[in-house]
Amino acid sequence: MAHVVEIPVRFGHVDQAKIVYYPHLFHFGHVAMEQTFEEVLGVSYPDLLVRDRRGFPAVRIETDFLEIVPYGERLRIAVSVVKVGTTSVTWRFDATRASDGQRAFRTTVVTVCVDMDTFRPVPVPATLRPALERLIDPAGPVG
Repeated sequence: MAHVVEIPVRFGHVDQAKIVYYPHLFHFGHVAMEQTFEEVLGVSYPDLLVRDRRGFPAVRIETDFLEIVPYGERLRIAVSVVKVGTTSVTWRFDATRASDGQRAFRTTVVTVCVDMDTFRPVPVPATLRPALERLIDPAGPVG
């Protein structure tokens, strides 16, 4: 089941066209992932990096930009998991504009669990796996 995170669009996120500059949409996805770690998986992402020495850097990103996102908007990002592999997690971020419910973007990100000291892949921690698997959407990817 997806976890929904709401993110405000601030002045610094927009470009001269007064819409979100697209790299910020990737940042919003990462922010939503960090909040999901804390709110659903029960560990803050900074603690995971510093204390547990585990990170989840992106190795593949695929995005469909569907609608513009203006300054002052709030994005609702539904965070779900497509797949939990041995060392990887495939995330899906489905974002809608809070003002009218229009789908703004859809992103799939493959992350690899790494040891922060060696930056080599390691198995997804067993302590995180059950919560990650609860985020799998049984309906499958949104088209």
